[in-house]
Amino acid sequence: MTLEPGCYREGKATFHIEDAFYRPHSQVGRDLAVLAAAVYRHQRGQLRVLDAMTGCGVRPLRYQLEAEADWVWANEGNPDLQGLLARNLARGMRPRSYRITHQEATQVLLTCYQQRDFYDLVDIDSFGSGTPFLAAGLLATRVGGLLYLTNTDTRTTGGRNPEHSVQMYGAYARSHPAVHEQGLRLLLGRALQQAASQGMGIQPVFSLFNGQVHRVMVRLVMGEDWPGHLYGFVGYCHHCGHYQVLSWRDLGKARCDHPGQTVSADVPPALAISGPMWLGPLHDRAMLHPMAALAINWGWRKRAKLIQIMQGEAAMPPYYYPLGEVGRRGKCDIPSRDRLIAALKEQGFEACATHLDAQALKTNALLANCIQVARSQI
Repeated sequence: MTLEPGCYREGKATFHIEDAFYRPHSQVGRDLAVLAAAVYRHQRGQLRVLDAMTGCGVRPLRYQLEAEADWVWANEGNPDLQGLLARNLARGMRPRSYRITHQEATQVLLTCYQQRDFYDLVDIDSFGSGTPFLAAGLLATRVGGLLYLTNTDTRTTGGRNPEHSVQMYGAYARSHPAVHEQGLRLLLGRALQQAASQGMGIQPVFSLFNGQVHRVMVRLVMGEDWPGHLYGFVGYCHHCGHYQVLSWRDLGKARCDHPGQTVSADVPPALAISGPMWLGPLHDRAMLHPMAALAINWGWRKRAKLIQIMQGEAAMPPYYYPLGEVGRRGKCDIPSRDRLIAALKEQGFEACATHLDAQALKTNALLANCIQVARSQI
């Protein structure tokens, strides 16, 4: 179908942008959110959505047109977009099935909590770190419901500004080759800590890095015992490239435990430690399975392939190895990812591709094992 001038299409939604912000590259995050929302509605029988920073309105349109949301609250803080948003939503949404407001996001979220108007899905697509809206977002989410968070400040989560990461995440972020995953885990860790402070818990549904933006969707659950084994630190040895997962009790003795990797005969090299952060699964395989089936049914082959990769990496260690790092440290040609994964599996290790970096792999093998296998393939 030919679109009129100035009109855009994404999924089943058609809309204008004008002066509103719209990032086409972030469609993958919206696609996954629509799939998760549709699965949720099928499982729970209802779907009420609060989009706290709605922009041009593409998310409300897609949540109703594709996920069949019963009700959508579209809030956009910029009142200058009132006319555009009203026109866009009127084009594709059912009458009396949505609400448009122009308030500050935190005010809307706290109003929902005060009025006991809880939502099945709260989407907060913010600029910079999403943590300023996290506590209020949790309060507006129904128990068992979904909260979708954003981080666009990859400089901070990538270890370029560790003091700011302490301010935003209550965690010290260091630079290392797997910082794209670190950004997801810092955001998940902060969500876990904030939920726990409210007597609740969270379970990741999926975690996405699209090359520019981190997005994590979590399910809000009733409070459980504090999952201390899922909230800790990742240490990286700049001397040998070895990663190590650390608990709070390990911090006093944090040194590289890779055999033979010492600066001197008696002093193991120190680790660059990041955290605390979420150390558990990045995704919920039980939720990914119906999302993948739905993606296939809708003809979304690229999204189905992405979800398949997520299923493989869901419970792997909280870091990955870029192939360039394997080649550089092994002083060999950059290995083929698929051949390296297959060879590691033949040796009894777990290994898979990762959506975080097309030229990387996740594995429970040491970097030294990866180098050894890569050299053997030359």
